[in-house]
Amino acid sequence: MLITTRNFLARSAAAFSLVAMPVPAFAATRLRFADVTTADAPRSVALVEIFAKEIGANYEFQPYFNSTLFKQGTELVAVQRGNLEMAMLPPSDFAKQAPEFDILGAAYVVRDAAHLNAIFGSDIGEEFRQIAGEKLRVEILAPAYYGARHVNLKGDRKIMKPEDLAGVKLRMPGGESWQFLGKSIGANPIAMDYAETYTSLQTGAIDAQDNPLPNNKLMKFHEVTNQIVLTGHNIGFGLLLMGSKVFDALSPEAQQSMRDAAKKGFAWSTSEYLKQEAELVGFFQEQGLVVYEPDVASFRAYAQAQYLQSPLSASWPRGMLERINAL
Repeated sequence: MLITTRNFLARSAAAFSLVAMPVPAFAATRLRFADVTTADAPRSVALVEIFAKEIGANYEFQPYFNSTLFKQGTELVAVQRGNLEMAMLPPSDFAKQAPEFDILGAAYVVRDAAHLNAIFGSDIGEEFRQIAGEKLRVEILAPAYYGARHVNLKGDRKIMKPEDLAGVKLRMPGGESWQFLGKSIGANPIAMDYAETYTSLQTGAIDAQDNPLPNNKLMKFHEVTNQIVLTGHNIGFGLLLMGSKVFDALSPEAQQSMRDAAKKGFAWSTSEYLKQEAELVGFFQEQGLVVYEPDVASFRAYAQAQYLQSPLSASWPRGMLERINAL
């Protein structure tokens, strides 16, 4: 075969380019993450701007918000099957396969953002991590606070204790746990779609609804109600999780870095949520609503007694409520 000068130079250049091309020293571990919330929510910003940067170049964090990768409620199974590496889920999603988690969504069990961090910074949190690992094959990295639910209602009836909510038609999401949550604070819960709530308050089909303050503003519920009672009866939070197979493949140092990065990110987002909540109290007052705090201790005692007398507490680990209350 005749090799021309042009062919020789072309082949030489190609060979040289193969040798000279930089070869990556490693392939970054892909971490696909799914959540139902928007990309601009504080907890989302914390993951993208803090967590992803803290874990370093060894990991390629790929976030999918607004349920664009998996539908709400399917994320846990996706992680277990290896189709997703990370997700942010409420305790109710964990409870579908590990009923012990039900206690974390009950009224007045988690008291506020600080109490949430205390729970997962204690041996109680370690027990829940162990349950998640053994039953669900996932690792809980850190909790992420995103708001306290309060009662928002029509009329001038002052609500200071659970008995004052007797007969009040309170919109709650469907499902036994949500309906019991409404009952546990003394109200008459009505199952209703979120999108129907504004009109139902307007027409008098319901008397009240409960949501975190940012949701109240977003949905303009202040236009059709008179007061907000700062019951704080339920703390909204998610648990950042990673599939056990992925987590267990990391070195102990890398595992700790993951936990530390998550805690750092959520410390920032928690402060943002708390700042929003404080500012919104002033906003609603400017809109003419009466905003006040009831006898929270009375509500807590009533609610916990309701749960302990119901079948919903059957799955709670023995003595867990007393241990959480003592923190």
